[in-house]
Amino acid sequence: MGKKRQILFPKHKEVLKQLGENIKLARKRRKLTTTQVSERADIVRSTLYLIETGSPSVTLGAYFNVLRVLGLQDDFLKLAADDEFGRKLQDLELL
Repeated sequence: MGKKRQILFPKHKEVLKQLGENIKLARKRRKLTTTQVSERADIVRSTLYLIETGSPSVTLGAYFNVLRVLGLQDDFLKLAADDEFGRKLQDLELL
């Protein structure tokens, strides 16, 4: 059975692309090479390249390990932290 490919709309691809760019800038600010980060994150350099370009084909674990190497692992907890829409739906059930 083949791997199912994830389909993303262009505006959502742009979000991933921006995430990758943010990761790349964080790496450069810390003056770390792609080799250093990929070794510390236990991934190959080509995977780091895909992360820095915002590829949706890379596992969430690989993204997390790169953030961990950069000291940004707590930023991972910010994902989906402010579920305003979900809270509104929950409040409607309470009425």
